[in-house]
Amino acid sequence: MAKKNSYMFTNKQHTQKGIMSTILGVISLATLAYAVFRSYLSRGDIPRQYGAAAMLVMVFAFVGIILGVVSKMEKDKFYLFSYLGIGLNILVLAVISIILYAGAYA
Repeated sequence: MAKKNSYMFTNKQHTQKGIMSTILGVISLATLAYAVFRSYLSRGDIPRQYGAAAMLVMVFAFVGIILGVVSKMEKDKFYLFSYLGIGLNILVLAVISIILYAGAYA
């Protein structure tokens, strides 16, 4: 019995908004990790620019979540990057929330 090669041809594509959501999530996570690392090296004595970068990261994360959700609503597409973008951006918002909580109650 020979194994039948089964190929499935489709014209589905990844959503552009989902890819952009993932890119924003990666940029946000990398920027936040850099700011936390640099503040660790300077023992918490950080310039105001790191706070501004964290605020910009929050904006990127919110936009990334919105793009991910909008891209998930598109029909007949692949949703890998949509889910990945939503997950990364939620992770970034969770990390920022933990940092703010630790700063307020530490």
